[in-house]
Amino acid sequence: MTRTTPWRNFDFLLLGAIVLASAFGTAMIRSAIAENEVLLPLINRQIYFALLGLVVIFLFAAIDYRYWLSIYLFLYFGIMMFLISLSSLGQVAFGAQRWFQVGVLFLQPTEFAKIVVILILAKYFEATQYQPRDLKWVLKGFIWTFGLMVWILLQPNLSNVVVIMVIFGAMLWINGLQIKHIFLFGGIGAVALALVVSLTVAGIRIPFLQEYQQQRIANFVLPDPNATFGAVYNVQQALIAIGSGGYFGQGYGHGSQTQLRFLKVRHTDFIFSATAEEFGLLGGVLIILVLALVVWRCIRAAQKARDLSGSMIAFGVAVLIFFQGAVNIGVNLNIVPVSGLPLPFISYGGSGLTSLMLGIGLVESVAMRHKQMEF
Repeated sequence: MTRTTPWRNFDFLLLGAIVLASAFGTAMIRSAIAENEVLLPLINRQIYFALLGLVVIFLFAAIDYRYWLSIYLFLYFGIMMFLISLSSLGQVAFGAQRWFQVGVLFLQPTEFAKIVVILILAKYFEATQYQPRDLKWVLKGFIWTFGLMVWILLQPNLSNVVVIMVIFGAMLWINGLQIKHIFLFGGIGAVALALVVSLTVAGIRIPFLQEYQQQRIANFVLPDPNATFGAVYNVQQALIAIGSGGYFGQGYGHGSQTQLRFLKVRHTDFIFSATAEEFGLLGGVLIILVLALVVWRCIRAAQKARDLSGSMIAFGVAVLIFFQGAVNIGVNLNIVPVSGLPLPFISYGGSGLTSLMLGIGLVESVAMRHKQMEF
């Protein structure tokens, strides 16, 4: 009997989608910086991180994902220490301490914390797969999540806290969360959201929310049409860029809002608008289809996984990519408040790109060791 190598099950279609998205993203970053001399080094940095990410994919694919689950406590408390140390050693930008500076590079532990949360929850749901789906089961899972989430909230980094809560909620749901609990948590969430919006509109400060975060909510609910700065201005320019692109765009490197630098943070938060301006509706749909392909292949790996923990890893990565992509595009279209979440594999960001590549490596590890079909 011949022994099959797990590399035969490597998902090259998923890898191809990642390479396509990363290459297109790097090309768009080159166009979006609009010959800004300060931003020019970002092109090479993104290329280096993309190449590093490909190495990371193959490295983590080669290692059995169950190894990482066996050292989950080390990963959990290790990333917690990094998050805690940000309060004293982290670099401040946009009113938050989120980065460590290593030479010319900025490393954001929060991006890797999201992957660790997925691993921790995968371990938890496998260990409790035969336990009753009661509130105690939910609470224990939340405590594990909250142990990392609280340090991210204190940076403050509300957008990534929301990402982690969405991952946790999706995993609860797929593991059999009861309908009555869905209505309970949904009701609590709706009341909390209504309270936050009401207090923000009334101009009342809310603990654990920064002033700029409340301002983003206020700008979304009651935008000032005469505003010429801040988040309102950015969204207005993003909508102009998207609208001016039409069906096929103004051409690579020829988008007026992008090249004349009216569109701000165009290489990160609003790179989707820059793409839609230069490649039109066709370019925007292409990005959505490629990300949809990545999510589908992750879900497929989750369906074929040999155990629950592997399934949860692949499913968690799928939720992460889907939610961040949906929110980023929603911000560009002005259907959700400005959040600061990057567009997966497209936006500039070394830590974000590398962490997502790490997640894809874990998904590949799950796919390579999937359960064999029995006939």
